[in-house]
Amino acid sequence: MRKLDDKVAVITGGTTGIGLATAKLFVEEGAFVFIVGRRQEELDAAVKAIGVRSFGVRGDVTKLSDLDRLYDTIKTKKGRIDIVFANAGILDRASLGSITEEHFAKLIDTNVKGALFAVQKALPLLKDGGSIILTGSVAGSKGTAAQGVYGATKAALRSFVRTWTVELKDRHIRSNVVSPGPVGTAPVTDQPAEIIDRMVSTIPMGRMGEPEEIAKAVLYLASDDSSFVTGTELFVDGGRAQV
Repeated sequence: MRKLDDKVAVITGGTTGIGLATAKLFVEEGAFVFIVGRRQEELDAAVKAIGVRSFGVRGDVTKLSDLDRLYDTIKTKKGRIDIVFANAGILDRASLGSITEEHFAKLIDTNVKGALFAVQKALPLLKDGGSIILTGSVAGSKGTAAQGVYGATKAALRSFVRTWTVELKDRHIRSNVVSPGPVGTAPVTDQPAEIIDRMVSTIPMGRMGEPEEIAKAVLYLASDDSSFVTGTELFVDGGRAQV
């Protein structure tokens, strides 16, 4: 028996990278997956790559009306949700002294507001015993130059799941964070070679992770394999935040 047979999952930021790799793995394990992305062309390509048990909804997680339309679509097509993977997020850098209001607002809107309302608006459809997973980052635990605001947004997600674990305990809904280290996808791979080399030098395993490696950790948190795991942060970081 597959780990997610007859489950319905929603993945924000599901068109590329970790989100796309997770959507593919969820479908392989028996789930039907709704993915959310802002660009129609990428969304169509992702649905084609994932396969028949998937459906794409164009939307921006910072726009609550787009989230309402997402969940209206899911209600019509499936009537329920078993797994919410709030994965949409952006990385933008600015050092203290050069942080602008625009930089701050952009990161807070997508990484914090987007995750919060993607989960909150899912609650009426989320089945008791379901699983909520947020994409955090080692940046929420480890100071990295020019990532002060980004790291703060990821620390906020860690705080959310602690609170939600208490608030949703009567519904037996588990809330967890998966926190990757540097992963070999854009925008990380778009950096100059010297920055990538410096980044890899901080990882005890000596390499960046792959999206598929993060997806396996998300699958664990989504499935009954983690039935006694809630309120936690699962690092998949090659040891970067651990030493």
